[in-house]
Amino acid sequence: MNWWNYAPKPTVREQRARAAREAQRLAKQGAKSGRAPAPVTIAGRTIASSFWGKAWCENIESYRDYEYRLPRGRSYVRNGAVLDLVIDPGRITAVVSGSQLYEVDIRIKPLPKAHWGRVKVQCAGQIGSLVELLAGKLTEPVMRHVTDREQGLFPKPAQIEMTCSCPDWAKMCKHVAAVMYGVGARLDQAPELLFTLRQVDHGELIEQAARVEVTRGSKRKTIAREDLGDVFGIELARPPKPASRGKKTAPKPKRKAAQARRPARKKRARS
Repeated sequence: MNWWNYAPKPTVREQRARAAREAQRLAKQGAKSGRAPAPVTIAGRTIASSFWGKAWCENIESYRDYEYRLPRGRSYVRNGAVLDLVIDPGRITAVVSGSQLYEVDIRIKPLPKAHWGRVKVQCAGQIGSLVELLAGKLTEPVMRHVTDREQGLFPKPAQIEMTCSCPDWAKMCKHVAAVMYGVGARLDQAPELLFTLRQVDHGELIEQAARVEVTRGSKRKTIAREDLGDVFGIELARPPKPASRGKKTAPKPKRKAAQARRPARKKRARS
């Protein structure tokens, strides 16, 4: 085959225009079928900005198996080529616009139970709430545990099976790379999807923390009484001090006055 038989590489403007046309067509099909597509939309050049999204992208970039195809994938996702992306337990499906529409199917093995158990133990007592967890407001030790390449939550290449309907023979083609980056962008909006993908319940991290607090017993931290008023915005009365045993208490003033009035009443009656 001669070199002039190859189609010229489309420009960025042409890629975006083609992707926009295909997105409109998919949206019309979705309106008829009742299932609207979920495209990946990137504002500017930053693919992911949240803790979970950036951690996902940094993880896939850490493997040399992927580095050859990742730059093209970044370009595709920035140009709006990922027209539909769905994350289910253990599976990512997507439609990507290229010279035509390509279907991407990525299977990811579930996180092993023993591995998940270690993550829960390592993070126990260090995550305050689900809001903190999903917002990425984690302590530095927890951040190291959940993003660790070997012991964290992200899948390794051996745990990922990738297929694309394009004719590229590579394990990770540019369309698959675009979808992998699209997952990072999607985690910006819904970080709980990472736990869905790895088939674990993120609520168990909080339950583990609660069990640790119960087993600590007397070591559990409590709020000081003088701080409770500030927390709830009220003034708390102090409990009365119990009378000490073995000591005679002085008679109340009212009883003394009553005893002093009794003799005076008797004298008036005699007179």
